[in-house]
Amino acid sequence: MSVLSGILNSDLVFRFKRDKVAVVSLTIVLFLVLAAVFAPLIAPYDPYDLTTIDIMDSELPPAWNEGEGDPRFLLGTDPQGRDMLSTILYGMRISLTIGFLAVCLQAVIGVTIGLLSGYIGGRVDAFFMRLADIQLSLSTLMVAIITLAVFQAGFGAELYSELAIVMLVLVIGIAEWPQYARTVRASVLAEKHKEYVDAARVMGMSSRRIMVRHILPNTISPILVISTIQVANAIISEAALSFLGLGMPVNKPSLGSLISSGFEFIFSGSWWITVIPSIVLIVLILSINLLGDWLRDVLNPKLYKD
Repeated sequence: MSVLSGILNSDLVFRFKRDKVAVVSLTIVLFLVLAAVFAPLIAPYDPYDLTTIDIMDSELPPAWNEGEGDPRFLLGTDPQGRDMLSTILYGMRISLTIGFLAVCLQAVIGVTIGLLSGYIGGRVDAFFMRLADIQLSLSTLMVAIITLAVFQAGFGAELYSELAIVMLVLVIGIAEWPQYARTVRASVLAEKHKEYVDAARVMGMSSRRIMVRHILPNTISPILVISTIQVANAIISEAALSFLGLGMPVNKPSLGSLISSGFEFIFSGSWWITVIPSIVLIVLILSINLLGDWLRDVLNPKLYKD
């Protein structure tokens, strides 16, 4: 109870309660994440169960469209006859999963390289930073498009559809590690000459223990800020790749593939197939970015204004 009380009375929580934009953003993010996590319980239908799908129900407008809508489908149906509400919930689940896993991969690679580069210095630092410069000079989407297109052409669409989530996590994760590496390296360079690090060396601690147990905890704040923003970027990258046909397959829809599947029908009157998933994606990304901006300002005393 004392730990929980300390957290609730902390300065971070106090500032959070006073910022209405942060409160609303976190509420929206939590609502969407929980809706995605509990999609099997919330969704009216299972979009993966072919026995519940009838092609005769394809392209039905939302239920509030008088005369044309069907009460069974609150947000209408897609070209395959799947309930839009169900596919959005399941699709958001896939998009969030790819986003979180890709950011975890980015963080592991970037933090490790940043710690080694900043602490060891010399040729190791020069090598990793030049590698980061090369990586930053390449567009994430360009690298992802080339990699996924080559994989799809070489191993076939069937194998790709089975490994789509793994491939997207790997490509997006590996492409964005320099963001972490550069930030952690700068923090390590600022920390490694301080008294507590010198004391740890005098006590005979290994370089690995000094980096992990003493320096790394002091880089957590920028890592949290980057992670928040990178989750949004990863979700956008996945949505863009799915829209281009290089992301999730139609039978395992993400928000991006849902938007893509309805794009060709938008001018024929079936606007809801693309517009509704697009609104959900925009609200999700905007909320995460606003939350990340607030976290950046609060964790940086020079930026935060009481």
